Amino acid sequence: MGNNCLRRNSKGGLFYSISHPIWWSRSEMDPHTKKGVSNKGIKNPNPNPNPNEEVQNTPPEPVMIVDERAKPLECEAKPVEVIKPKEEDIIIIKPLEPLVPMDDLNKPAEIPPRYVEERLPVELLIPKPADEPPKRIEERMPPIESALPKEDSSGGGNNDNVSEDLIKMKKPKKIVSAGLMVESVLQTKTGHLREFYSLGRKLGHGQFGTTFLCVEKSTGKEYACKSIAKRKLATMEDVEDVRREIQIMHHLIGTPSIVSIKGAYEDAVAVHVVMELCEGGELFDRIVKLGHYTERQAAELARTIIGVIEACHSLGVMHRDLKPENFLFVDSREDSPLKAIDFGLSIFFKPGDIFSDVVGSPYYVAPEVLCKLYGPESDVWSAGVILYILLSGVPPFWAETEQEIFDEVLHGDLDFTLDPWPSISDSAKDLVRKMLIRNPKERLTAHEVLCHPWLQVDGVAPDKPLDSAVLSRLKQFSAMNKLKKMALRVIAESLSEEEIAGLKEMFKMIDTDNSGQITFEELKDGLRRFGANLNETEIKDLMQAADFDNNGCIDYGEFIAATLHLNKAGREDHLFAAFQYFDKDGSGYITQDELQKACEEFGIENVHLEDMIREVDQDNDGRIDYNEFVTMMQKGNGELGKKGQQNTNFSIGFREALPVC
Repeated sequence: MGNNCLRRNSKGGLFYSISHPIWWSRSEMDPHTKKGVSNKGIKNPNPNPNPNEEVQNTPPEPVMIVDERAKPLECEAKPVEVIKPKEEDIIIIKPLEPLVPMDDLNKPAEIPPRYVEERLPVELLIPKPADEPPKRIEERMPPIESALPKEDSSGGGNNDNVSEDLIKMKKPKKIVSAGLMVESVLQTKTGHLREFYSLGRKLGHGQFGTTFLCVEKSTGKEYACKSIAKRKLATMEDVEDVRREIQIMHHLIGTPSIVSIKGAYEDAVAVHVVMELCEGGELFDRIVKLGHYTERQAAELARTIIGVIEACHSLGVMHRDLKPENFLFVDSREDSPLKAIDFGLSIFFKPGDIFSDVVGSPYYVAPEVLCKLYGPESDVWSAGVILYILLSGVPPFWAETEQEIFDEVLHGDLDFTLDPWPSISDSAKDLVRKMLIRNPKERLTAHEVLCHPWLQVDGVAPDKPLDSAVLSRLKQFSAMNKLKKMALRVIAESLSEEEIAGLKEMFKMIDTDNSGQITFEELKDGLRRFGANLNETEIKDLMQAADFDNNGCIDYGEFIAATLHLNKAGREDHLFAAFQYFDKDGSGYITQDELQKACEEFGIENVHLEDMIREVDQDNDGRIDYNEFVTMMQKGNGELGKKGQQNTNFSIGFREALPVC
């Protein structure tokens, strides 16, 4: 199942590999220890020749000698050690010489060379011998285990090189099993997993947990259950990562080629994430088995991978750890569908956000990530590396150690001379080059990749980029009848925090004054930032559709209802709860009087109740039963034929480019 939960703080990763050579230590020394030396039992070879001269017959009193020499800052001098004198003792105090010269102790550590922009075009620093070609990928590379500080992971990146920051940083404070200390990882009450599912065989395991086959007791349907041990969540950062991963998976429900989450459960020892079952194995394993794919096969897989990136970016999510291990085939067939998994390093973002925490996997990490100044364009780089491997079976930037891999990523050249590249088409090479341009401003976007001639299906490119989730779902919502809109509002209010966390981020993104309401101007500016080119009439129509109480603003509840993905609304338990809300007397039917009362509760006026019922009432008995209600909720929303919603032409994308470091 791949590495399910990758973290940032263990030996052997970026922190260790980059900084280990420069973190030098000194052995403990006592350079200023003094000892008293006794001459007891030794005859005086030179007795007093002058008997008239006064001789001291009593031993001297012990004296503490204070060493006033400058001491090294990192060494603590021990007190002088003096042997207790006896009558015939003569005290001799002799300091020991320091084990290491003072100048050497005070010499500062050498700083490794900085990664600076001027070095990017320079030739490879550590060239590979001509007789040593890159190795085919046969072993999984461990993730980058970055211990970089995370006080400001977005909105304020800097150009300082990685090694210098690692020298200055302090290691994050560890909390023993933070996952066991917090009251709840999921921060919501859940049932017990075994109440609903039976666990079966083990499917795989990762750093933080194990994945099992599980069977839903009520339906007999098989799912995968990833159980994350709470004792392994050492820090609060680990706890937050698990929460965010589950929130993002809920946010991406219904997105093609992304594994769907079924639910999350928590008990005393673990968090259990139930999701769609994919039994065809990892893309990584098939590459190892085949060596490499044909161009046609590679193009099919690349379309899926880039489609995942475009869908995630349109929903304000950056994956940040795309690699063959994180794509699973649904079944063992050769043409099985491919699905993306493992959102443990993924993060929500908005247009213009700049991130600085170094995460990912060595072969696939983008150069701007190593420079700590990056955005969603880094996902396209990772996909370009995967495409290179699909076509050749070897990574484009290869070396023996992690540090050398990073140097290759930052400065190495693409090699199209070794087999099988001479037999691969120029169009395929052109796409790889454009996906692996180091400057993110010049790199292709996900949609531009899909429009490249080598990836076009039967020579036809996609007509336009995907709409942002806000715009596409507002348009979808505006085409619904009033009963369906009210039902979605009821369902939205019953969802858990983790299920709507992504929509909450979108709401905060548009509500710039944090008033809890989106005004017309805020909606207009927000859609513009997402790349939409709509006139004011079109935006007013969208706003009016979401504004239940007609107060001229979209509040939080209205926004969640209007942008809720229909896959969430289609769950049986949600549908039944919504029907019960309207069926006040529990008769099993929604009557005209009950519908009137619901409209009043939602502040909806001037409605034609007969028309609302007639639109849903299939047997013409003047009321709506549960089956008719479910059919309405699951029915497609039809064409957007309202005035102001025709011929809308716009290009959506979280695609503001970032400069390379």
